[in-house]
Amino acid sequence: MPDVVFTVDQAKSMRDQAVPGHNRWHPDVPVATMVRPGQEIRVECREWTDAQIGNNDSANDVRDVDLSHAHMLSGPIGVEGAEPGDLLVVDILDLGPVQPPQERGDAPGQGWGYTGIFAKTNAGGFLTDYFPDAYKAIWDFHGQSATSRHIPNVRCCSARRLPRNCSPAGIAGNRR
Repeated sequence: MPDVVFTVDQAKSMRDQAVPGHNRWHPDVPVATMVRPGQEIRVECREWTDAQIGNNDSANDVRDVDLSHAHMLSGPIGVEGAEPGDLLVVDILDLGPVQPPQERGDAPGQGWGYTGIFAKTNAGGFLTDYFPDAYKAIWDFHGQSATSRHIPNVRCCSARRLPRNCSPAGIAGNRR
């Protein structure tokens, strides 16, 4: 079992955590914890907008997301013996939603997630000429798969265990 070296209370903003999160890598951001080379760790995180997106049927929260409070990061985590400029190899052994006892709740990752498209008026993206408005689909997690009330009759499966019936070509509306 990995050591939990950074915990997150999903009911609080990253700014209000016991060890606050940050939104940029910078030398002035102090190390939150130190780990040993080879140590297996678990880092709890919060969704990148710091839970500004809600489990609802409106895309207004995607349209109006405050980007000055986005890109929330856990850490930084220092490695014993490492010096600035050292090249480190990090193996990600697992990636997944929030773990018990916080696996259900209002924050993305607590039993649900979303797919969003930014509006042209709020950062947009490279397809804003085709999709100028904000859009959102909520996904409910079911073990290794997810379904959406906004995209009926589609079940997305984890890439870790992708069965044949969950190939991207089988998703409705996926044109090639």
